[in-house]
Amino acid sequence: MSRSLETAIALDAEFHMHTYARKPVLFTRGQGMELYDDEGRCYLDFVSGIGAVNLGHSHPAVVEAVREQIGRLTHVSNLYYVEHRDELAADLVELFGEPARVFFCNSGTEATEGAVKLARRWGVSRRGTSCHRIVTAERSFHGRTLAALAATGQPSKQEAFEPLPSGFTHVPLNDLTALEASVDERTCAVLLEPVQGEGGVHPCDPAYLKAVRRLCDERDVLLIFDEVQTGLWRCGTAFAWQTFGVRPDVVYLAKSLANGLPAGALIAREEVADAFVPGDHGSTFGGGPVVAAAARACLRALQDERLGDRAVATGEYLRDRLRDFGRDTGAVAEVRGVGMMNALEFLDPVAPVVAEAALGKGLVLNSIGTNILRILPPLLCGRTEVDTLLTALYEVTP
Repeated sequence: MSRSLETAIALDAEFHMHTYARKPVLFTRGQGMELYDDEGRCYLDFVSGIGAVNLGHSHPAVVEAVREQIGRLTHVSNLYYVEHRDELAADLVELFGEPARVFFCNSGTEATEGAVKLARRWGVSRRGTSCHRIVTAERSFHGRTLAALAATGQPSKQEAFEPLPSGFTHVPLNDLTALEASVDERTCAVLLEPVQGEGGVHPCDPAYLKAVRRLCDERDVLLIFDEVQTGLWRCGTAFAWQTFGVRPDVVYLAKSLANGLPAGALIAREEVADAFVPGDHGSTFGGGPVVAAAARACLRALQDERLGDRAVATGEYLRDRLRDFGRDTGAVAEVRGVGMMNALEFLDPVAPVVAEAALGKGLVLNSIGTNILRILPPLLCGRTEVDTLLTALYEVTP
């Protein structure tokens, strides 16, 4: 049964906790890069569910996998074996490229929690209870539960919820000297996003990541990559660490794993994963048959359609057009990105105004703070869609 935007706004205001400042649009269906609102108006999606719909909306392979599985079995919990979960784990280990084990959950925040617990369990087994500290980066974002928030390097998101769990140290990104000073005998892991997403799309320097890998090896510390936003070909390769040429000990995914359904995965080298024993961690819904079927279909389609290659090619074209836009308008401080994960940083605090005006022209964009537009389209985005975006930016930028 369809309903109007006005009804949605009224119900939201009356019954929802006010944790989101929603945009004034009610989306009712989608196909590929296109979204349609309650009045049938078409929009081009350059947010893709905050990087969760890498295949685009309503991809037929994922739709069919979900339809087939949900008609047979939806849920029985992790107390039993189910179809698709083990096969999906094998698919992910194959992508990881060395013996590893997988834990399934429902979200990026949960995957962070799992990584923190695994790192601490591993550290305690190596050097005792004092080896529990984790070093992360300033400006990072790892989730909104208390431990994930403590790992996040953004004080503005933390202050209202103090006291947070202890054991986290934040250092500037790409500053090896600061990292070396923070990694000591109490440190069990270094946790980084290869490209910081919520922090403004700031890539790690490849030389820095290589040096971090050496440091972790020298000091017997785990290197963990949060690939919730960068993973599954958004940066061109299955994992962004493959683009940077630096292998982690632990990596975790979510967002696009099941193309919009709630799914997350924690992947660890076998000898690290063995730190967990039965009862250490769990999830009622993680790796259920429906989301596992969706994820397997999603992985196959991303590979079969070579969308990583498209992410690289279209991403380069997008950044070139954005730099041209900056030179033409004089409004841009910096263009950043890797593959199909990009940011346009304005000199002035106009990003929310630009995003709102673009929505009025049928383009879905996401502003981070006051100066940054984050551009995360589905990986099937091509030059035609980029050109449409740039035409709109020229029209709506103050």
